[in-house]
Amino acid sequence: MRELIANFFDDAGRMGLFGLRGFRDAFRKPFEIPEIIVQLGSLGVRSTPLIALSGLAVGVVMSMHTRSSLERFGAEALIPNVLAIAMIKETGPLVTALLLAGRVGAGIGAELGGMRVTEQIDALESLAVDSFKYLVSTRVVACMIAQPLLTTVFNFMAISGGFLAETMLSGISFELYFQRAFSSVPFRDYIPATLKTAVFGFLIAAISSYLGYNARGGAEGVGRASTQSVVASSIILIIVDVILVRIIFFAFPEGS
Repeated sequence: MRELIANFFDDAGRMGLFGLRGFRDAFRKPFEIPEIIVQLGSLGVRSTPLIALSGLAVGVVMSMHTRSSLERFGAEALIPNVLAIAMIKETGPLVTALLLAGRVGAGIGAELGGMRVTEQIDALESLAVDSFKYLVSTRVVACMIAQPLLTTVFNFMAISGGFLAETMLSGISFELYFQRAFSSVPFRDYIPATLKTAVFGFLIAAISSYLGYNARGGAEGVGRASTQSVVASSIILIIVDVILVRIIFFAFPEGS
């Protein structure tokens, strides 16, 4: 058991240092702006339909469950407030991160793993290209930028899904619903949530890139890197989320 725990922290430390190096190298010349834009399209834009549809579905379901609970106390008017607070503060960031870990994490792990076992990374280095900076740093930066934007899309679609469910059940107007939804969510509540999503993006890219960049063993190694990227990212995201929530409680007591 001790050995298992020690290996976990050892691997976590290696992934963390790997990701920090990738983030640091992004600020060294030459700046790989074109590649970062390409990765933003691949990691962010192509993930938008999945995030939007998932947010809409989650919003509808949570609205219906919230209504069934609040109806017992005659507090149906609080449904928009409860849904907005839950989405913006916790549910939106974490669910978006887990969805992105499944889609993007597996893709990065498989892509970099395939490049490693087919010696494409070695070929880049033979051409005097900094493969780490070109392949890892660009993905870390792109994921850190895309994660807050995708979380915003998820939150908006979830709150909109709640409106669709509520307007069909109670006939509430668009203006009244969104006025109630955002009346209890001041702007200061967006700051810790946004900072947290950037950390999530860093973790997804760092873990997936580490496993893919260091893949070995041919096609089997590529598949293993892809699977481990999703599993490791999801587990560490949940653990880090608990830690970040505690930190936010201390750093932003009013927003908490």
